[in-house]
Amino acid sequence: MDLVSIAGVLLAILAVFGGNFLEGGQPEELMNLPALVIVLGGTFAAAAVQSPRDDFRRAFRLLRWSFGKNRLDYEEGIHQVVSWCVIARRKGLLGLEAEIGKQSDLFLRNALQLLVDGRTPDVIHGVLEAELVSREQRDLRGAKVIESMGGYAPTLGIIGAVLGLIHVMSNLASPDSLGAGIATAFVATIYGIGLANLFLLPVAGKIRALVQQRFHYQEMMLEGLIYIAEGQNPRVIQLRLQGYLDQDA
Repeated sequence: MDLVSIAGVLLAILAVFGGNFLEGGQPEELMNLPALVIVLGGTFAAAAVQSPRDDFRRAFRLLRWSFGKNRLDYEEGIHQVVSWCVIARRKGLLGLEAEIGKQSDLFLRNALQLLVDGRTPDVIHGVLEAELVSREQRDLRGAKVIESMGGYAPTLGIIGAVLGLIHVMSNLASPDSLGAGIATAFVATIYGIGLANLFLLPVAGKIRALVQQRFHYQEMMLEGLIYIAEGQNPRVIQLRLQGYLDQDA
């Protein structure tokens, strides 16, 4: 679990409620269920209409991923490739077959399987590079869905405010309640702008960064596996992959 991201979300909520309190407001003034339904429901609905089903579903998987354990250890990855190279030099490529089931990442399982099957470096690179690019593009489209929701949320907030004002104007016979009614109406605007700028847009940006980081990590692993297929020395492989450590800084 990414505690930094969760702390960031909580801090954003605290900033809004804290600022309202410092202005003399009360927490209950920012609580409005109809406004929340309009903003959340409308935002999700608009994104669902705009996005293909697969992209929409992927967006929510990426949302969970962005708050999960997602840090990639480049040094550990290099160590893993070097250990595979040692096994291949001692037992042959078939010796790596036992390593396939230990991998939770489907990409690495496929890569090792191609290596065990004795595929040439060109074939391994062609197959896995296409898989890398395809996966990156799918995930970036998922991030785009979340980003689009960040564009819809403020507009839905305005719609919620207008609906609230319509309700207020229909009760002009009770002038004492107009001020409170108008204040409540604009809570929807706060929800829309806050949801977009404090959550959806930052998360979309984080997902894009994570996708690019994973692409570079898997590209490093692919390069290492190709070196193994070429019969390179473990020390040479380690030195060649050191350049990827700068991307982990």
